Amino acid sequence: MEFTIKIDERKKEAKALLEFLKNLPFVELDIEKPRYNTKTEKAINEARTGKTAKTTLDDFRKELYS
Repeated sequence: MEFTIKIDERKKEAKALLEFLKNLPFVELDIEKPRYNTKTEKAINEARTGKTAKTTLDDFRKELYS
């Protein structure tokens, strides 16, 4: 049997659960970590789907330096 569970690893209880599951001989964990931070992942997904918002250079600079 195979199923997927999403766990927020930032909490200590979640880390403890993962450590427990890792020690079970009949459990195989396939842990995926994001390649980049949340904003970068969102930008990549928007670029792939073509849903990027067009901004001016000045707006981009303001966002970059804020």
